[in-house]
Amino acid sequence: MTIDAFQLYGTHALQTPPVRLTAGKLTIDLANGNLRTIRYDGVEVLRAISYLVRDRDWGTYSPDITDLKIEQDVDRFEVSYRARCEGADGTSLVVDVRIAGYQGRLDFEAEAVSETGFETNRCGFCILHPIVGVAGSAAMVEHVDGRTVETRFPDVIEPWQPFKDMRAITHEVLPGVAAECRMEGDTFEMEDQRNWSDASYKTYVRPLALPWPYQIFANQPVQQKTSLVIRNTRHSAERRDARSTGVVRLELGTRTGAMPDIGVVITPDEADTTLSARSLLSAIAPRELLFHFDPDAGHGAEALQKFAAIAAAHRCRSTLEIALACKASPASEAAEIARQMQLARFEPDAILISPSVDRQSTPPGSKWPDCPPLEEIYAAARAAFPGIRIGGGMLSYFTELNRKRVPANEIDFISHCTNPIVHAADDLSVMQTLEALPFITRSVRAIYGDKPYRIGPSTIPMRQNPYGSRTMDNPSGGRIPMANRDPRHNGRFAAAFALGYTIRVLDAGLECLTLSALTGPFGLIAGPDEPTEQGGWRPLFNTVRGLSALAGASWQECVSSSPSEVLSFVARDATGAKIFIVNLTSEERRIDSGALDKEVRLAPFATAVLPLAD
Repeated sequence: MTIDAFQLYGTHALQTPPVRLTAGKLTIDLANGNLRTIRYDGVEVLRAISYLVRDRDWGTYSPDITDLKIEQDVDRFEVSYRARCEGADGTSLVVDVRIAGYQGRLDFEAEAVSETGFETNRCGFCILHPIVGVAGSAAMVEHVDGRTVETRFPDVIEPWQPFKDMRAITHEVLPGVAAECRMEGDTFEMEDQRNWSDASYKTYVRPLALPWPYQIFANQPVQQKTSLVIRNTRHSAERRDARSTGVVRLELGTRTGAMPDIGVVITPDEADTTLSARSLLSAIAPRELLFHFDPDAGHGAEALQKFAAIAAAHRCRSTLEIALACKASPASEAAEIARQMQLARFEPDAILISPSVDRQSTPPGSKWPDCPPLEEIYAAARAAFPGIRIGGGMLSYFTELNRKRVPANEIDFISHCTNPIVHAADDLSVMQTLEALPFITRSVRAIYGDKPYRIGPSTIPMRQNPYGSRTMDNPSGGRIPMANRDPRHNGRFAAAFALGYTIRVLDAGLECLTLSALTGPFGLIAGPDEPTEQGGWRPLFNTVRGLSALAGASWQECVSSSPSEVLSFVARDATGAKIFIVNLTSEERRIDSGALDKEVRLAPFATAVLPLAD
């Protein structure tokens, strides 16, 4: 049966397939003018080399590409094109690009010129190193002053740039095979993009300590070049066996644990529709309702009254997530919220509190905004809400938590969110963010030990933008970074992403994981103008309902021979043992396992729950 694109992605628009380029053992995918999945002898050397232009809110321009020429010979290729970005107030930027690949070498050159002058936060190359197999490994960094330093890629996630003032970085790809990436035309530095759940280390142009946005002056060319050089000292007879059987193998592992509770987030804007859909909320049966409360957004007694009605209709644990304004003393603001809660007869089981200002990121080199000490905020919460668990952390992402680490001894649990479309929103990049999640949870545990730990709400659409003044509107339903709506949330893609997300964080021992709202753009129920394959239910509905039913059950790891394609785990509860499998790709996958009694074929972005073989 042919699956419609809308069923998979929530949109009929498909991404243009990349063009595969080859130069000897070097293989590269050309996508939208940039390079992806750069492999040597079948091993990923770089995840990407991209020439990017960002606006003042760190949104990424989608340039108009013209004059594209591709020449592919037996052992070399050349690509050239012109890219045009249309900026604010009639400004524009034109970039002429040339890419060439040879035996063991890749050059990517670009010259940007604006006839009008052009405002940008960043204009130039971003080079992505993969994380799996690279994290913690040795590297040689050459600085702009000619110094070379032997170092390592960070293992635990670095909050700040691990390498600055870079001219080149070299690492071992295979035994006897080294890859040097050299950057010319400006000063580069590296950030640990796992902070944002990107599955990469990113080397980018122009240090963040310099002012932004900045101007590219009219008719002053900006030239940059990135070169990748592979040095192979292996014996010529040595070859890797890169052959694949086409079957993903699953094997039961040794790690075990307890499944987390599943939460659902509810905002004041969605409170009425959530209450109207309370029968569906009961069908999902989440263990936790996370109520969002932001006085700066006008939330007050009316919102709390609605929260109380929802909590009474669906009797489970509840948490009030407070973005404290901190415009007056934390004690007086917390006391006022407590007074409003008492009038509304809203009695949550926990309070998650964080300064409103901490939802905005403070990049390296920037001044931290004024904010009362976190100890004062937590003390105010304990005084205003006696006998209730007090949680802290960030209402934004792990990035902000890693850069502003909250005092663990002042709180009862730690929390943060993630978002997969901060930097890129293509299908491959979004699914690849799942690779970064174990690094994030391991880094949180390295900081906070066995402190009770929650994640979410974490959804594909972005609920708030810590890196700019707004999230990006997406009326046409495109794949847009930092968008407040994403079409894939309506499709099977989101269901596969959510199950993959859950599997990737099982090791963290979470007490709660929140992956959605009930209604709205982050919800399990589609709006009237958003048709789905199951009437009003998004495919994510069944995934969240199934995970919610497993709360407290025991899990056992299932090791995948290709975790970028297929993930799995075994759950055991009163109904028996079942194996949960998810296909993270847009193609059918064949799966074999000792835990199954037959080979299974899984459709694109499909999930399966099967009884465990005896």
